[in-house]
Amino acid sequence: MMRSVINQFLGLRLSGNCSVLVTQVRDKGHLSRPRLRNPQWFLRKEITKYNDLMTAENKQFVNEVGTNNFGVPAVIKDSLVRTEAPTANEAVWTPNLRRCGVIARKIGQYPLWLKNGERIRTTLLQIADNHVIKYIPPEEYLPAQVPKVANLHKRGCILVGSETTNPALLTKEYAGIFRNSGVLPKKNLARFIVSPEAQLAPGTPLNVNHFRIGDFVDVRGKTVDHGFQGVVKRHGFKGMPASHGVTKTHRRAGNIGGGGEKGRVWPGTKMPGHMGNRWRIIKGLRVWRINTKYNVMWVQGSSVAGPTGGLVYIYDTILPFRKNKEAPPFPTFYGEPQQDVDDLWYEQLHNFKSESITYENE
Repeated sequence: MMRSVINQFLGLRLSGNCSVLVTQVRDKGHLSRPRLRNPQWFLRKEITKYNDLMTAENKQFVNEVGTNNFGVPAVIKDSLVRTEAPTANEAVWTPNLRRCGVIARKIGQYPLWLKNGERIRTTLLQIADNHVIKYIPPEEYLPAQVPKVANLHKRGCILVGSETTNPALLTKEYAGIFRNSGVLPKKNLARFIVSPEAQLAPGTPLNVNHFRIGDFVDVRGKTVDHGFQGVVKRHGFKGMPASHGVTKTHRRAGNIGGGGEKGRVWPGTKMPGHMGNRWRIIKGLRVWRINTKYNVMWVQGSSVAGPTGGLVYIYDTILPFRKNKEAPPFPTFYGEPQQDVDDLWYEQLHNFKSESITYENE
């Protein structure tokens, strides 16, 4: 019994003294399911964690060694105050230039009201601990997967990281990406295609002031992974009645094609399958409100892809009629935000913090 179980597990069929290898046939839909593993050109990120029972003094020593290897953190206690003054780029902004984007987390939804009483739905996105890791010029940028960007050979790439983590938990190859950036290793990385005039020095912090209220942005995220679902949940089919002669076809798709000369299933037919876990871009979302203290921005709508707490990528919109008419902070915002103003509201919004009723002495 044990021998038969082992043979089935190894995929071997034994007959006498000879062994025959049984070929494992993949399922029919193995190519359509999104891959949940990283591509082969990604570096291995995390190492095997061991319980070393380190004392407080040893942990402090390891942190000091990591700081010495990767430089002084550009952000201290999320104050967004850079230790070194960055060199501002002298390039002049034009509408054809492409700026860098940021990495944010979707933290929820919240309604806002306009001054005319209309209610709008917004999504809150928090830009947490973003720094420029590396800039790759156009002549050196050779991606493994070519993105769909016009004039790619004329544009460079900026690698942005978010959310500082402990270098002791990462591999040497992954931590080596941040060696010349002046910041500690990050949990998340993203690349943004930019114009050479919009390049940023490694270690430059990126915060919510990179955008302005009233601007339009594009948000890219991965939808919620629902797994394999039927046609009722996946495509919104009505289904069959619960009674009156219906037998075991209450939530089935029904007919999927006709017979005769064209007797086949047409490509694109709505059928059960994997639902979610796809990259989606929502374009042309207006920035209604900005909080500079917590790096939170309110964007239009409630259809931003991804679950609450998921990562999204924000950059200037590519829609021609919603692009910036005036120069944004180029190539990014330098300096410290205003200390007396934490919330920035769009002019059409009703600010609940302002006094709406005033009293005068007679």
